[in-house]
Amino acid sequence: MADLAQWFTGLPFSLAMRRIAWLFPLLQTVHILAIGMMLSSVIMVSLRLWGVSRTQTIAARGHRYLPWIWTSLVVLTVTGVALAVGNPRTLRDPALQVKLWMMVPAIAATLILAVAMRGEALWEKNARARGMAGLAATATLILWLGVTLAGRGRWMANLIG
Repeated sequence: MADLAQWFTGLPFSLAMRRIAWLFPLLQTVHILAIGMMLSSVIMVSLRLWGVSRTQTIAARGHRYLPWIWTSLVVLTVTGVALAVGNPRTLRDPALQVKLWMMVPAIAATLILAVAMRGEALWEKNARARGMAGLAATATLILWLGVTLAGRGRWMANLIG
């Protein structure tokens, strides 16, 4: 990881990130807004799968919010990579490494949820399927919250210690 961080330090984009004062805060702001978009979309999907909200069918809710989830994931990835290249020291931060490892199951759970939300009849007629969908929604939300909190690891460590 140290070699990768050293290589990033010499990249023109990394140098530009350190020279242009407003670029890093702008990328951080966009990254944080994308986190909010991801979490709020996952919450809206989860509320429907848990049966709390019944204003739309499951398929309609998925059709409405899944594009926001995928868009936010792309924005999070692009801004996250740019932030890491701009500040290569973060690559050695254990909190970032935890965040990256948590993203793998979070993305997998989101994919499972997206595929599962395609069929409507299964959810409406089968209590076990509804329970599994609720479990998938819960796992997805917990994983994305974990990714978010892991990204704030240094701040949380300073708060606790």
